[in-house]
Amino acid sequence: MEIPMLQDIVVILGLSILIILAFQRLKLPAILGFLLAGIIAGPYAFNLISSNHEVELLSEIGIIFLLFVIGIELSLKGLASIKKIIFLGGGIQVGGTILITAALSILIGLPWQSAVFLGFLFSLSSTAIVLKLLQEKGEITAPHGRIGLGILIFQDIIVVPMMLFTPLLAGETPNILSTVAIMAIKILLVLVVVYILARYIVPKLLGWVVKTRNQELFILTVVVLCFGVAWLTSTVGLSLALGAFFAGLIISESDYSHQATANVLPFREIFISFFFISVGTLLNLDFFFSNILNIALLVVGVVLMKMIILAVTVLILKYPPRTMLLVLFSLFQVGEFSLLLSGVGKDSGIIPENIYQYFLAISIISMGLTPFLIANAEKFTYAILKLPISSAVRKRLENIKKSSKAEEEFSEDNLHDHLVVIGYGINGQNISKAAKKAEIPYVILDTNPETFKKAKAGKEPIVFGDATNALILKHAHIQEARVIVIAISDPNATKKILTSIRQFTQTATVIVRTRYVSEIEEVIRLGADEVIPEEFETSIEIFTRVLKKYLVPFDEIQDFTNQIRSSDYEMLTSLKKKPHSPALEHLNIPNREIVTIKVQQNNKKIVGKSIEKSGIGKNYGVTVLAIQRDRRHLTEISPQTEILQGDLLYLFGHPNNINNLNRLLSF
Repeated sequence: MEIPMLQDIVVILGLSILIILAFQRLKLPAILGFLLAGIIAGPYAFNLISSNHEVELLSEIGIIFLLFVIGIELSLKGLASIKKIIFLGGGIQVGGTILITAALSILIGLPWQSAVFLGFLFSLSSTAIVLKLLQEKGEITAPHGRIGLGILIFQDIIVVPMMLFTPLLAGETPNILSTVAIMAIKILLVLVVVYILARYIVPKLLGWVVKTRNQELFILTVVVLCFGVAWLTSTVGLSLALGAFFAGLIISESDYSHQATANVLPFREIFISFFFISVGTLLNLDFFFSNILNIALLVVGVVLMKMIILAVTVLILKYPPRTMLLVLFSLFQVGEFSLLLSGVGKDSGIIPENIYQYFLAISIISMGLTPFLIANAEKFTYAILKLPISSAVRKRLENIKKSSKAEEEFSEDNLHDHLVVIGYGINGQNISKAAKKAEIPYVILDTNPETFKKAKAGKEPIVFGDATNALILKHAHIQEARVIVIAISDPNATKKILTSIRQFTQTATVIVRTRYVSEIEEVIRLGADEVIPEEFETSIEIFTRVLKKYLVPFDEIQDFTNQIRSSDYEMLTSLKKKPHSPALEHLNIPNREIVTIKVQQNNKKIVGKSIEKSGIGKNYGVTVLAIQRDRRHLTEISPQTEILQGDLLYLFGHPNNINNLNRLLSF
């Protein structure tokens, strides 16, 4: 049995692979590769696609998954926090664009119906491209990301009234007021259903599903919720994408939203590619090359117009110039819903074929420019802020730059220089307790529903998610962690996690717990800095108790165990010739450690004396690297530097020597 659509999928995706491979070498965005693949495979070039309608359906699924993921990451609380941006910012941007576009179109001789309809088209931006790029950069929750998201949400909502008014502009005269009233009631009912699902039903449903420990059931439940809510909104006349966004908001209220995102992401990446390909197939190449100069001028005009309106919108919302510039470099393009709406306008006769082709060319070029401008938005922004201006304005901008650091990211789990604990078993729980007592910031990752529930009840900073998934590690800010502890019993999962961690960070110290000695060599090879095998630890504990029974002095037993551990259990020195990163090779000094000890006891031989007179280096064999005194850090250490009670000493030396000194200075 032959399936024509399958042939089209193989052709366009195969073509996309070849183009994107070439684009990667040229360091060009993949989105441009998909657009080019669509142009080549489209009816105006080589006409390689026979099932155009089916490809459009696949692209619609991609947009559904995209908006679903965005909804999960935002949450209802996050949406409520940007309601002013949605309604005020979105209203100013859309209304201003419609008015200016309509006025300019009437001036060049277009009828008012066509002029207003072109205002509809140019007022919308690309939700699919902008949110995908901002999400990849981790800027959805940054101030400019939230403004962009709020305006895009308003645009997606306003598409429905635009669809309703299009027949009126075309000369048809349905009862618009009654239609709008009915639509408003339907939207209100959908919002009520969304709220009930988010608050009372979906969190419990996902809790029951997670308890089964069945990943296939979890994925199936998430996908059904996504498409179910999208279908619900489409039945009342709203867009499928908006419904998917609502579905994401529903799941965001559960504790399992991060894992849901990780499971859906592969589907999104596949299907969203069909959207960009389908956009490329619409471009008429003959018309494009015949009118390329006019098209270029129109692209510049439309982009500048949208940027000016966006700048005014953001300034009215009272955000600083830096945020304003980042927003206008993000939302300047024409969007995918404009392409959908333009088809309706063309079929209704509101816009003729030549204007339709001009619009398509402007849309595709502006979409193609988007990855470049978003990728370089920070660079362009700071270049503009450094332009020669008056001293008064300069002072204002410098103040903005100083304060802008605090607004760069808005995140519940804004972690930095923290500890990541992977696995919340006995070891994970003990590590978390120690971190809490030492006031070390930490976050826990686990997929066991029972331990997750227990940790949440104890108000632990825990994320439900599989740490073998790179997205889950990203939610834990793994790239900013100082120490990562892998305390799980699955050796295969441990290796996958290690590989993913080293793709994010080469500087974090990774400590791994293993069950058997045979696992150590490969774990170190994959990037672990320290490996603690349960077999050795059990042997050490047993032998320690044996020595106690033979009345071996406690200090000698402690020195013995410290010596074993500090030399990687003696037999491991041959396995760990150098650390995972050449950049850290200078830290790999056998039998030496950098530790801190607190000066608690007023030992007269050391406390109140200089480092030279105390004989710390000569008598105890350790080096003082720095001293924390109250809230100050003394880093310029000399032989005359005094040691005072209450100081925190940063020491370098053999573990046994440090322990001997610690006994003198601690209670």
